Amino acid sequence: MESQCVGLADRLGLKPDIKRVSPRFPWSALPPQLWAVSFAALGSASSELASPWPDILIATGRQTVALTLAIKKANPSTLTVQLQNPTVSPNRFDVVIAPAHDRLTGDNIVSTAGALHSVSSQKLEQAGIEFAPRYADLQKPLIGVLIGGTNKKFRFTSANATQFAELLKLATKDNGGSLAITPSRRTGDKNTRIIRKALANESMDFWDGSGDNPYFGILALADAFVVTGDSVNMVSEAIATGKPVYVFQLSGGSAKFSRFHQGLEQQGRTRAFSGKIEQWAYPGTDDMTLAAEAVEKAWNMHKN
Repeated sequence: MESQCVGLADRLGLKPDIKRVSPRFPWSALPPQLWAVSFAALGSASSELASPWPDILIATGRQTVALTLAIKKANPSTLTVQLQNPTVSPNRFDVVIAPAHDRLTGDNIVSTAGALHSVSSQKLEQAGIEFAPRYADLQKPLIGVLIGGTNKKFRFTSANATQFAELLKLATKDNGGSLAITPSRRTGDKNTRIIRKALANESMDFWDGSGDNPYFGILALADAFVVTGDSVNMVSEAIATGKPVYVFQLSGGSAKFSRFHQGLEQQGRTRAFSGKIEQWAYPGTDDMTLAAEAVEKAWNMHKN
């Protein structure tokens, strides 16, 4: 979530002062509508929230909503930008930026195809230079494999891991390319072992967690991507490159995730992963530019 806020600040040309909040119980378990004493809810691990208040506040996550509103009340001149569905009336914020699958509407609502992110042409260029030696000896085309895992909505089962690995083998056989793989902490050791063992004879680079994370290097250098569907962020970052993106669905899901994936497929931005890799191009608006322009417009109106 933090990367979304920082990504928007970067696109606006701002250097943010990052605040992380960790509310105490019972506030951590309560919806923002029931936070009667917002600042008092902060636990010892939280950053201090005190004046001077910022000109622009970019926040995301359920546990920031009541705090954003409290800061707005303390300093009405702060421009409040809330990312994702705040679960309270969007009219209480200056700008709300949320993915289209949240189904929010209003004059101050910006609907994006996916999540905001920190992917930019400059970062990709730098990462491409940095990680080019790592992937220089792999056969082309290079398939970037971004693996998530179990969360509140999805389960990454052993059966999923086995099927995923078999489809990746088909992909390399189909196009003669290589795999650049980066798992996450949610992937799990067992699933990681299953995938690595199944792909042991393939041309690949599998990041083992040591050294610098090659995630941005993979985004920069891969010719196409296979991404697990449990993460809106990973899929959004992959499509930000403009390259083909295939999605492998884990067990479980939700109506909101289904709307997200269906929307991207209908727009031609992603395809379901069945072991085949093709090249295609897709049109569409740049979510980060759309979001930044909305904040800039609100800020100019706010100042006047």
